[in-house]
Amino acid sequence: MLANNQDFFEMLNSNQKQHWVRGVISSNVFAWIDNLFLILFPEVAIEVSQLKSLWLANKTDLFLILSKINPEKSEVEILKINEIIYSKIPEIYENLQLDAEAMLNTDPAADCISEIINSYPGFLAIAFYRIAHVIDNNNVRMIPRIIAEYAHSKTGIDIHPKATIGVPFVIDHGTGVVIGETSVIGKNVSIYQGVTLGALQVEKSMKEKKRHPTLEDNVVIYANATILGGSTIIGNHSVIGGNTFVTKSVNPYSMVMQSSKNNIINDINSLDINIFSI
Repeated sequence: MLANNQDFFEMLNSNQKQHWVRGVISSNVFAWIDNLFLILFPEVAIEVSQLKSLWLANKTDLFLILSKINPEKSEVEILKINEIIYSKIPEIYENLQLDAEAMLNTDPAADCISEIINSYPGFLAIAFYRIAHVIDNNNVRMIPRIIAEYAHSKTGIDIHPKATIGVPFVIDHGTGVVIGETSVIGKNVSIYQGVTLGALQVEKSMKEKKRHPTLEDNVVIYANATILGGSTIIGNHSVIGGNTFVTKSVNPYSMVMQSSKNNIINDINSLDINIFSI
């Protein structure tokens, strides 16, 4: 069998030396981002000396990953990128605290910050996004998307690392949320499950164009709403109702909802109605 497939194996090896290889061990990226999250939000408090040690180890891990994925860059260049990324972590940490507080203040089901950090998929997705976004801003290949897809697999929330998202930001429940690459989201915005911020059309020629919508400050988007288009702007303090489909800009302080009505049958009127009949 091996002899008969010798040509195929040689072709595989040749291709893998060119483009058809992933070029990075994804599990190393997963371990790195998980460890960084645990440094910022551990299950129990960590002493300062141990924090410093964990920080240095985490920093070294990212340096090794960056070196592997960017072999064309010198050690000095990689060190500079690494320093820039870690210099942004304190700001990310402050922003994530504001995100968590906003979730606590807006979600009546939230009891405390610890609950949000431990169990809210929206918080984890936003945390991974904010870290991936900083890495992406330093022109690092692949790692931001690997982090984004790792968060997607863990939470069901898909945030492109190039999206621009203000602080604070709330994703409640979150399953099925999609935030496209050129989306711009302001401050104090809340998004519920199933919301899509997408493009009106998908063509490779539009790569450099703004394809996804802009949400201004203090906007609320309820479950399963779809907002499409790079020129679509949702004005500040607007509310987009559930299951709506929006492809045009909305003025500030607007409310968008479905025009169709649900038929409601109360207990008295439903006594003689078989609601399960076909």
